[in-house]
Amino acid sequence: MIAVVGPTAAGKSDLAVELALRLDGEAVNADSMQLYRGMDIGTAKLAAAEMRGVPHHLLDIWDVTVTASAAEYQRLAAAAVEEIRGRGRVPVLVGGSGLYVRAALDHFAFPGTDPLVRARLEGELAESGPAALHERLRGRDPEAAAAILPSNGRRIVRALEVIEITGEPFSATLPEHRYRYDAVQIGLTVPRAELDARIALRVERMWEAGLVDEVRALEKAGLRGGLTAGRALGYAQVLRFLAGEWTEEQAKAETVRLTRRFARRQESWFRRDPRVRWLPYDAPDLEDRAVALASAPPGEDLPEGP
Repeated sequence: MIAVVGPTAAGKSDLAVELALRLDGEAVNADSMQLYRGMDIGTAKLAAAEMRGVPHHLLDIWDVTVTASAAEYQRLAAAAVEEIRGRGRVPVLVGGSGLYVRAALDHFAFPGTDPLVRARLEGELAESGPAALHERLRGRDPEAAAAILPSNGRRIVRALEVIEITGEPFSATLPEHRYRYDAVQIGLTVPRAELDARIALRVERMWEAGLVDEVRALEKAGLRGGLTAGRALGYAQVLRFLAGEWTEEQAKAETVRLTRRFARRQESWFRRDPRVRWLPYDAPDLEDRAVALASAPPGEDLPEGP
């Protein structure tokens, strides 16, 4: 099994397609927001032509009103991977949602839930907002707080719930790095200044492609009430513009700023996994080097470098 990981706007989707074509593979989505139907422009989903005939799994499976669940994603990903492997083909996992990547690749049992604790914390979230709960999480588990956006109330509540149920830091519940399959993770690196520029350009192109109209249509389908989809980068900011809280330029600028911050968190997350083999996103022989990494026998030490 192969995984292509790294920050947003690094070129993961295109590399995954190339690997699938060369290695007789099929792509499995590991971007939590690409699971939602209709969220196309703002999540940079590949168009059918860009998929180049490669089957893609776990795209467009949830309505925007569905609350995302990493545990449910793990079940769906395991089924997709086994189906692909059963056909004698290679699963190529691709995406930047770190927890989802770990859920798909690793032996990983999610902690349970307590409805009473969850309800109480969600009540506090509704009353006080995510920033106050994020500060509480920072005091109890700085590592988890660093990995979760202060605006992501759902994940903050989940982290605090696990801490309360288990008596351990939420970050300690992540399993050791132990694959469920023979796997290779290929990470794409982009210099910080270039990544910032690529993100700004991507957001500009999303606006030109009709992101505002996409959000307007999804709002009618319940996006504003979606606990996960309604808080997605770009979508949450456009919703505030449509509500008259921000100008369109403010919404666009905030999308750029928050996406850059999210990309830094992605980099930090994947850098903590010692198994990721890093390649520069713009290497002239990127595809050849990625194929060599993906084709190497397990445990073989291949050079990385610029």
